[in-house]
Amino acid sequence: MFLHPLTIRLAVSRTKLFVVIAAVFAMTNLTGCVGMIIGGAATAGVAAYQERGIKGFAADTETATKVRTKILEADNQLFNDVGVEVYEGRVLLTGRVPSEEKRAEAVRISWSVVDVKDVINEVAVSENPFSDLANDTWITTKLKSKMTFDKDILAINYSIETVGAVIYLIGIAQDKAELQRVLNHARSIDYVKRVVNHVRIKDPKPS
Repeated sequence: MFLHPLTIRLAVSRTKLFVVIAAVFAMTNLTGCVGMIIGGAATAGVAAYQERGIKGFAADTETATKVRTKILEADNQLFNDVGVEVYEGRVLLTGRVPSEEKRAEAVRISWSVVDVKDVINEVAVSENPFSDLANDTWITTKLKSKMTFDKDILAINYSIETVGAVIYLIGIAQDKAELQRVLNHARSIDYVKRVVNHVRIKDPKPS
């Protein structure tokens, strides 16, 4: 079968576009259906460049899945209200719940999962957990964009959650200078009330 040269060029262009889109989605830490569409190859490729490596990424992903599953089994509404990020075995809980009891339950469930090294409880008590969802999503997207296009920041080493215009950061910074750039970007975004930093600075190489 003969293919016109223009048809071939269009096919190649579309393939390149898909690869670029897949990489961008992978770096934004999206899960669920989008992650299934992208496939394991793109995710593994991104993980290989992270400081925690492929094994660390896989372990954290497994731990996060276990925490989310246990929360879902215990309380469907709690699952909807609480965000879970895991980095190096450190569980960062964010979101809004209607009572202190629900907040404590999320922490208890997280600690019940094997391989959890620490639980950082940033869950707030609020009557309306979804009141700022659109604005929070915009803030997170804006910060990810700023970090991705800053050549002095390895954005793949950071996870970001925004709740009530408060940005929560966890991950590994190459050094204090890089971390400061990330914090500066976060604080420069409109409507941000506060930036909470749980990022670890990379251990120096032995001399």
